[in-house]
Amino acid sequence: MTIIVKYFALLREAVGVGEERLELAGASTVGEVRAHLAARHPQAFAEVKRIRAAVNGMMARDEAPVADGDEVAFFPPVTGG
Repeated sequence: MTIIVKYFALLREAVGVGEERLELAGASTVGEVRAHLAARHPQAFAEVKRIRAAVNGMMARDEAPVADGDEVAFFPPVTGG
């Protein structure tokens, strides 16, 4: 399966790119994609459970399905003021 992964804010800085195309065999949920990225970019995903995700523009939990061609975005929690 091929997906587009987008990184925002501090994640983009830690990974070094804002977007990448990934070929993933067997990953079918946000949680599985998250685990793959945590292994690939350990410093960026050090606080993996605090990082939020969205699939095709909709907020998603780890159980949410991911299909071929989906866009999966990850971003750290932010505060305003």
